[in-house]
Amino acid sequence: MSSVIHSQTADIPHNMTTTGFDMPGFRIVAALGVVRGVVVRSRSVVGTLGASLQTRRQAFETMLVQANMVGADAVIGIRYDATELMQGVTEVLCYGTAVHVEPLER
Repeated sequence: MSSVIHSQTADIPHNMTTTGFDMPGFRIVAALGVVRGVVVRSRSVVGTLGASLQTRRQAFETMLVQANMVGADAVIGIRYDATELMQGVTEVLCYGTAVHVEPLER
């Protein structure tokens, strides 16, 4: 069972996200600000790679929900950061810039 429920997902397709600062094939017409997704997890000493990837995915999806709420149709400059708040408790942050884009004329 997925830990991301449908109400926590956005209509921004994953192919409209990038770590770069432009969107190939599109022109950025408005920057709507920084959007972020934060997930805090506690794990046993025997944490798994699967749980780590799932936490990143949740942070990413939460960021997309925030972008959708401000009316974006793409997110650029996406980055991740992880901080151990205390032993066994980790915060994962995913952030980027929400933008409006339009297709380039061909």
